[in-house]
Amino acid sequence: MSLRTTLLGACACLALTPAALAQSDAAQPDTDDVIVVTGSLGTFGAMKSSAPILETARSVSVETSYDFISRGALNLSGTLNYTSGVLGEAYGFATRGDFFTVRGLDVPEYRDNLQALFGNYNNTRPDLYTIDQVEVLKGPASVLYGQGSPGGVVNLVSKIAGPDLGQEIVASYGTHDRAELAGDFSTTLIEDTLYARFVGVVRDSDTQVDYVNDDAISLAPSLTWTPGENTEITFLLNYDDRDGDAAGQFLPLTGTYYPGPNGQTIEPSTYLGEPGFNTYETESTALTVIGSHRLNDIFTLEGTARWRDSSSTYRQSWVSFAGTGLPRIDANGNGARTWYDSTASSKQLAFDARVRADFMTGAFEHEVLAGVNYQDVELENARAYQYQGVINVFDPVYGDGVPTQAEFDAVRSVTSGDTDYWGFYLHDQISWGNWIFNAGLRTDDVSNLTAAGPQDDDAVSYSVGLLYAFDNGVSPYVSYAESFEPVIGNDNVTGAPLEPREGEQVEIGVKYQPVGTQTYVTLAYFDITQTNLPNPVALPNAPSQQEGEASITGFEFEGVTTFETALGDLKLDAALTLLDTEDANGLPFSVIPDEQASLWAEFRPTAFDALRIGAGVRYVGERESSGLSLATGDILTIVSDSYTLADLLVAYELEDWSVALNVRNLFDEEYYGSCLARGDCFPGEERTVNLRVARRF
Repeated sequence: MSLRTTLLGACACLALTPAALAQSDAAQPDTDDVIVVTGSLGTFGAMKSSAPILETARSVSVETSYDFISRGALNLSGTLNYTSGVLGEAYGFATRGDFFTVRGLDVPEYRDNLQALFGNYNNTRPDLYTIDQVEVLKGPASVLYGQGSPGGVVNLVSKIAGPDLGQEIVASYGTHDRAELAGDFSTTLIEDTLYARFVGVVRDSDTQVDYVNDDAISLAPSLTWTPGENTEITFLLNYDDRDGDAAGQFLPLTGTYYPGPNGQTIEPSTYLGEPGFNTYETESTALTVIGSHRLNDIFTLEGTARWRDSSSTYRQSWVSFAGTGLPRIDANGNGARTWYDSTASSKQLAFDARVRADFMTGAFEHEVLAGVNYQDVELENARAYQYQGVINVFDPVYGDGVPTQAEFDAVRSVTSGDTDYWGFYLHDQISWGNWIFNAGLRTDDVSNLTAAGPQDDDAVSYSVGLLYAFDNGVSPYVSYAESFEPVIGNDNVTGAPLEPREGEQVEIGVKYQPVGTQTYVTLAYFDITQTNLPNPVALPNAPSQQEGEASITGFEFEGVTTFETALGDLKLDAALTLLDTEDANGLPFSVIPDEQASLWAEFRPTAFDALRIGAGVRYVGERESSGLSLATGDILTIVSDSYTLADLLVAYELEDWSVALNVRNLFDEEYYGSCLARGDCFPGEERTVNLRVARRF
């Protein structure tokens, strides 16, 4: 029996576990001493509601800091490796950013309800130590968030000041001399009124790629003011400075996916950049205000506002691309070099303000949300390319063809854009007995100003859902949701501005939480249709250039349970994803697997209750990438092999101290996050060992 089959079977077994637990009082855990930490949503979370996930007619996953620290995640992508419906590291080991997909699609990254990233390579990567939890809302979310992907959103919840938070210092050291010092310090400045917190991280690290470092400073001080029991305002400052290089080397298919000359292979650690030239430096400063004020028993005012200023310097050299299906290197392993030099910036001013009303109309209980969302984003990128020099991919010798600054400046182009939009939304969640119904409506007006001129788009989005909560803990539901995403430019056929891409989803699922147990299981089937995509190849004479349509159908399972055994407490966390994707040309989505599964087990023995042992296994199926070969004129399909990785945790916890050893990719499996038909491969994360020591006081 294969490990893949075993893992898929384990997910199925966990789905049946709750029934067994519900039938046996002996199997129920002592709720005063459990090891599970279950995430919950707050009013500034992914759903903008504190309603329990069990009462939400949508798929939502929450990864708490306890979860991702236990599993050894070192970046945001790593926190999502055990989340159903999510591919955490689509392009292998990366330092430029977090490249995850949800339900087969790229999705926007939010922080505390406001979008955090815009464009590409113009902002800083968030540091995990400043984050309390990661939330994934799956499927279209335009009613709550406006323009975006039909895949959903990923929302990060920041660590902010508050009462009784304690303090800690954390030191860690790991593979590739990854040294990090972090601290989280909280205090009460005025009793019951003013609280302060300082979260900071300093890291000095090499990586698995030669010459590539990943150093960082992240500071997040905050103040929370509670002048009365009905009012709370938090001021959060985030400063991030990352100094490193691009881990993605765009390794040629020859020598990775295909055998190289004389069977040679390109080592995953190979650096095809230029020491002294390559750099990826980002800096960001953000001020966020999060506030709420309860006016009376019915109405509450809430809002988040943010100002952010970010910049990046990105220089990299790689082996030049020749075109789909054409070799990038010669018979000796030599390839021409491409040089890229860019300085980019991103400026944001945004707010999301809303009124929440909790009231009854007869037997119906309402939670109404009426909000306004504004955002102004300015992007600029001054970039230049040069094409000169040669490098050998099997035995790199550096220094050939390095352009001068004057050569870059002579061909440098500057692109800029300004996006300004308003969104107005209304959402009502209605409870009547065991029935829970929700409906939402939003209108958006988006203005984009680019070098080509202004473009205005507007959209109206809807969502609706129905859930029935049986007394035994079973909650079946059905929901419908929409999304839109502006596309900049004019239709080459009609001459009119391009229409926004649109998405629709129907989701049917069931949530199950047996009464009296620490068990939670969700099952969901969904069908997403995306329209207004570029024309498929089969429609050369279409009446517009946006006749393309894509579809995604899938099944997701997620389950977590904690129970007592004769030897100690055991926690199990399982996820399964099955996807069927088809793009406008009838091909599977690029680098998206049809199958994913994971299982994490954590054990605390009764005889040594200070000891915690965890182990996990995650499987990612084959991924395809297709393109029209310039060599043959036919479709070229590159299939990246499936892979199975194991992770390990050994932790010892005393009253004030904790020591944890994490190993990711325990057996040092060599794999590629993805290989693309355009001609490159991205190695996955190799085995990493990290020792973490924390002192709480």
